[in-house]
Amino acid sequence: MTRRAVFLDKDGALIEGADGEARRGRIRLRPGAVDALLLLVGLGYAPIVVSNQPGVALGHFPHGALAAVGEHLDDLFLTHGLKLADCYWCPHHPDGTVADYALACACRKPMPGLLHAAAAEHALDLEGSWMIGGALDDVEAGRRAGCRTVLLGSPEVDPSPLRRPHVVASDLLDAAEAILRAVPTAAAIPPRDTPERPSQAR
Repeated sequence: MTRRAVFLDKDGALIEGADGEARRGRIRLRPGAVDALLLLVGLGYAPIVVSNQPGVALGHFPHGALAAVGEHLDDLFLTHGLKLADCYWCPHHPDGTVADYALACACRKPMPGLLHAAAAEHALDLEGSWMIGGALDDVEAGRRAGCRTVLLGSPEVDPSPLRRPHVVASDLLDAAEAILRAVPTAAAIPPRDTPERPSQAR
């Protein structure tokens, strides 16, 4: 049986604070994130983190540190009565200094490899899922995977249709409310080619 997911970029959508703080367990969810996650989980979406972590390839921290970040996120979700379905990390960067990770790959966003890996492992319906992030690379990764997409923050202009978000939202709660409004018709409506603010989707 397939299920739907909401893919979240760690730094652009979910948490605030620097990467170093996150690796030391000092993770704070962005304001409104708990309410947003409760709404999304209530709608049947499994929350999954998909994040580029080039610091591994650049030698800033070891690959093993990512497992600790995932554990901290799990604990943080549990404190709010939530369950994080999974975390997927891309440790690569083509200009990296650590040989094992200094490469071009299919998992570094804007490529959709992380989303495809999650879909295969969790039997996800990608067409019924959403990608939420704060950068156009998140939008492109989501579109390449067949998801609908939300860009957080001010709209960015890019001529490529792959980098046009379906919705632009001010924060994660705004995004969740836009998804709530879209749920009854999301499966029937093909992706739009122009972004809209959630207020326009009411």
